[in-house]
Amino acid sequence: MKKVKAIVLAALTLMVTGCGMQGTGANGSILGGILQGGTLGNVIISVIGAQKVTAQDLIGSWTYSGPGCAFTSEKLLAQAGGEVAAAQIKEKVLPYYQQIGITSQNTNITFKQDGTFAATFRGKAMNGTWTYDEASSKVSLKSLLLNINCYAKRNYTGIGLLFESSKLLNILQTMAALSGNQSIQSVGEISKTYDGLRVGFDFSR
Repeated sequence: MKKVKAIVLAALTLMVTGCGMQGTGANGSILGGILQGGTLGNVIISVIGAQKVTAQDLIGSWTYSGPGCAFTSEKLLAQAGGEVAAAQIKEKVLPYYQQIGITSQNTNITFKQDGTFAATFRGKAMNGTWTYDEASSKVSLKSLLLNINCYAKRNYTGIGLLFESSKLLNILQTMAALSGNQSIQSVGEISKTYDGLRVGFDFSR
């Protein structure tokens, strides 16, 4: 853990000083956001499973708040450049989500105590059942049309539901009916650039 913190701190320092910034500008804002969110020990918030999510944590109604991403291990997070890289990936994905109309007004999910869920994606409703494996952080959503597997993680404002790049691409293409949209294909390409990356959606209460 100490080694990961040291690597991340070095990456942050190089990115800020290497661009001639002293905590200002785009990268400076990212750095400031990290420090305001807590200590550098909190950068593992971008590692799936680093901060356990229980089934009880998921229960309730959640509203889309922006793109989400995380890595499958602390090692891969550090290799990619730490929390700075995670923030930049979200910034790259956001325009594509905006282009197909994903907003907080039309995208949400409710996990119910009885094992059912109700969700809307771009205003399209989906209902079914859900199960959660705490050991792997894997959420399984089953409906009449789709069976979806994703991974839950904590974030600063709530939870993230994240997917393997190919699975996210399939979901976006199917539910948004945009299988030929090149901008959607780009989401998958971004994910392939980083080893062990999961991309999806952040939600808040």
